[in-house]
Amino acid sequence: MDVSLSASWEAQGHGLGIVADYHAGAGQSGPRQVGGCLGGWSDPVSVRQAQRDAEKADRDQHDPTFAEMVTVVFEARKASLRGDGKRGRWRSPLDTHVIPKIGRKRMSAIHQTDIKAALQPIWRSKQPTAIKALRRTMIVFNEAKGVGVPCDPFVVEAAKRMLGIVRHEPTHIVATPWQEIPALYARLRTDISSHLCLRWMILTLVRADGCKGARVSEIDGDVWTVPADRVKGMEGAVTDFRVPLSAEALLIPDAARSFGLDLMFPGRGDRALSSTALEKALNEMDEAGRPHGFRSSFRDWVQDIEAASYEVAETILGHKIGSRVVRAYARSDLLERRRHVMEAWARFVTGHAQNVVSLKG
Repeated sequence: MDVSLSASWEAQGHGLGIVADYHAGAGQSGPRQVGGCLGGWSDPVSVRQAQRDAEKADRDQHDPTFAEMVTVVFEARKASLRGDGKRGRWRSPLDTHVIPKIGRKRMSAIHQTDIKAALQPIWRSKQPTAIKALRRTMIVFNEAKGVGVPCDPFVVEAAKRMLGIVRHEPTHIVATPWQEIPALYARLRTDISSHLCLRWMILTLVRADGCKGARVSEIDGDVWTVPADRVKGMEGAVTDFRVPLSAEALLIPDAARSFGLDLMFPGRGDRALSSTALEKALNEMDEAGRPHGFRSSFRDWVQDIEAASYEVAETILGHKIGSRVVRAYARSDLLERRRHVMEAWARFVTGHAQNVVSLKG
C-alpha cells in the first residue's frame, strides 16, 4: 500500500492480437471488443484473466484429482461391493497409502514415479496391502480413461515394474488341532456373548461375519438361514445359506435369549460383536488358535476320520464345488447329508462321540 499520498499508477498492457487480423472489413471484432471494454469501464486484462479462469475450470472438470476420481469410482462400484461398501473397506488402502501422496494431483499429471513413491514404503513390509492399493489404483485409472479423463493407465503398470518383484510367503491362520476342540469348547462360557458366539462358530462352521450378526429370527426349526449379505462373495453372486443345526447348536439360541435381543451375540451398545472381541476372548484363554481356524479344524477332522465326502465337507464350509456349468446343474445344497455330518461333529465337540462311523459317500 502507498502511504505517501502521492499519485501513482500501475501500467498494464494488453495485446490486440495479430495485425493481420485487423484488416478492413474482416477484423473489426477485435478492436470493437477492446473498445467495448473501454466504453464499459472494463479492464481488458481482467477480462482475459476471467476467460483463462473459465478455461481452467473447464479443464479441471474434465481432469479431476486422483482423490476426486477415487470417490467417483467407489460410488459407482458400491452396489457390487459387500454391504454396499460399508465402512469404505474397498478404498481403505487408497485412503491410507496413496491419496496422502498423490490425492491432489490431476489425473493427467500423475507419473509412474509418483505411484512408485507412494507404495514403496509398504511394498515389501505390507505387500498384500500394497498389491490391493496398486490394483485399485489401476481400476481408478481404467475407469477414468473410460469416461474421457486425460490419463494413462500404463503408468500404474510401469510403477509396478519399478517397484520390483517380492516373494511373498503366505501365512496360514492358526487353527486349534481338532483333537483339542472338545476341551476348548468346554471352557467357553454360556453367559458371555463372545464365548457363546465362539461356540456357535465351532458348531455351525460359518465364518465370523455370518456368526457375529446372527439373529434368533433367522432360525426356523432346526435350520439357520444366513442372509446373503453376510455370506462371503461378490454382491449378486451369492445367495442365502442354509445351515442344519445339531441338537447342541439349538441350545445356543435359548442361551442367547437371556440377552433380551433378537441379535444373538450383542457387543457394546447392543451392536454386533467385533472380530477383535472374539480374538480377545481366545487370547484371555491363552488359546493360540484363531476363530477362523475352527473351519480348518473341522476339515482336518473330516479328512482324518473320513467323516464325510469331499463335496459334503466343502458345502458345509460354504465353498463352491466344480465349474460354473457343473453348479448350474447340481443345485442341491445337500442339506440332509450335511445334517448327519453336523450332528456327528457336535457329538465329537461335546465329548459324546463314541464309535465314529464314516459318513463318506
